[in-house]
Amino acid sequence: MSVSDFSIRRIAAPLGATVEGLDVRTVDHETWLTIDQLFCQHKVLVFPEQQLTPQDHMDFARRWGKLVRHPYAGLDEYPEIIELVNVGKRRDINQHWHSDMTYNEAPPKLTMLYALETPKIGGDTAFANQELAYESLSDGVRRTIDPLEAIHSAAGLARTYGETVENAPEANHPVVRTHDQTENRSLYVCRAFTRQFCGWNPDESQALLDFLFQHSCRPEFQARHAWSQNDLIMWDNRSVMHFAVHDHDDEPRRIHRLQVEGEIPR
Repeated sequence: MSVSDFSIRRIAAPLGATVEGLDVRTVDHETWLTIDQLFCQHKVLVFPEQQLTPQDHMDFARRWGKLVRHPYAGLDEYPEIIELVNVGKRRDINQHWHSDMTYNEAPPKLTMLYALETPKIGGDTAFANQELAYESLSDGVRRTIDPLEAIHSAAGLARTYGETVENAPEANHPVVRTHDQTENRSLYVCRAFTRQFCGWNPDESQALLDFLFQHSCRPEFQARHAWSQNDLIMWDNRSVMHFAVHDHDDEPRRIHRLQVEGEIPR
């Protein structure tokens, strides 16, 4: 399939685009290069009306690099894929703003989800542009956070899965990271995994972190995707946070998720 065979429709001003008329199973190298450029530009890409097996899903994702497994979940036959199923709002662990697996030394550069079942209403995924979040901070706040690193930990996730907290992965990352392809700078903290600033104690860290957590997901940085069955969506964990909105009650929602390993943040 050539570049001329598909079209792009923006989702919202802050980020996001829908790629229409493209079967990702037929992408050649030239088309992939264009998709990667669009990905860096829009940060979230939606490919509607795909017909993918788990192997198709993995093959497309591997164009960006090595697949990285979740530390506590995965399908038996395809351990790189996690199946996300609606188990009710009280048991939903994804109702928070986060970038995936920031507790890894080299966190995923992207996450890719494929929808097998979707609710009749609700169940959107929201996204927040962290380049805009950083750019909109005052000079004073930027000067404060530019040199800082923060501790990211999977301890809370380990508790959720009934695993040993002492063995949970943990990593230190810049509070402001530089995108390895675009060189753009992004805020890189999230309430789910960021515990404190390196060299600061928890009490000293908390007030500034709380401000950054709230600032990072302001409505003017956001876009939302309303899922349809067979949607494939990918987002850039280097510059985007996301939130799984649980407003679909007990309506079925079944999605396959995988991640591609990224560079060590700098």
